[in-house]
Amino acid sequence: MTATRSARLVGAALCAALALVIVVWLLRDLAVFGPSDGLLRVWLGDGDAVGHDFPATSLVDPLLLVAYTAAAVMSLRSPLAAPVFTAVGVLTIALRLPGLWAAGTETLVTTVLSLGLATGLVVTAAAGRRVDRLGESGTTRRPRRGPSTAAGVLCVVAGLALTGWELRLAQLLPSEFTVARFTGARTVLLSTLAVPPGWLNAVLVLLLLTAAGLAFARARSTRPLGLAAGLLLAGYGITGVAAVLRPAWYVAVPTPVLTTGPYELTALYALLAGVAVLVLLGGTWCPRPSPYRASPGLPPAPPAHRPPGW
Repeated sequence: MTATRSARLVGAALCAALALVIVVWLLRDLAVFGPSDGLLRVWLGDGDAVGHDFPATSLVDPLLLVAYTAAAVMSLRSPLAAPVFTAVGVLTIALRLPGLWAAGTETLVTTVLSLGLATGLVVTAAAGRRVDRLGESGTTRRPRRGPSTAAGVLCVVAGLALTGWELRLAQLLPSEFTVARFTGARTVLLSTLAVPPGWLNAVLVLLLLTAAGLAFARARSTRPLGLAAGLLLAGYGITGVAAVLRPAWYVAVPTPVLTTGPYELTALYALLAGVAVLVLLGGTWCPRPSPYRASPGLPPAPPAHRPPGW
């Protein structure tokens, strides 16, 4: 399924609006933290870098900014934008929902605005679809079996590993802290717009397993969903590796858990697997060759063996 030109333009505008929301908050945080590395340290989980003023953004926000920018550019260059709009819209809705019950008027306004724009993306993708015609420019084959299967295996392993750690943390942490990891609280959040870590991991697990199922089936919608999963997985790996290297920074997971070998391997695997999924699914679609069509304005080609008097 491809998208009409008007749907692509509307979708690109919605992606640009979503990106603009994040840019405004990023500029606010840069003005507060200045040219130091304080904001980056907060994104990686350093509670000591917060100071007196909580930042608005988390590491999820620049990752979403990359996704919005890529979706907008892709929609202007290719008619295959409908599944991209759907993936980006659903991902935004899933990650912004906790903001509905977060404290603060600015957070609520930003959440409602983002949810509205993301819902518009999903509606645009559904309303602007058109059935591919044979030989239509930009139509693609299914993903190649090798890269698609490899990406699916990486996503399944990562999803199972993250699920195992969430179950393990639920056993180790007090019940109120476990609930806070899914609903959000200042004991586990360092940023105003931050997604609760438990909620974020649950969304990531669902995204990884769904992308794996599509990859094994070689569905045409594998690429946008798989790239979104790989991007978030790489972000999870970056945060995990930073937590392992600086366990005193991290407030969402107890320090004894961070210093265990399995968690270190999980964090490293998440980083490498996320990058690998981005590489594997970044170029697995091959253009479908258009069938030969003779131009009606030209005479037919001469036969191979010309008859006498031709």
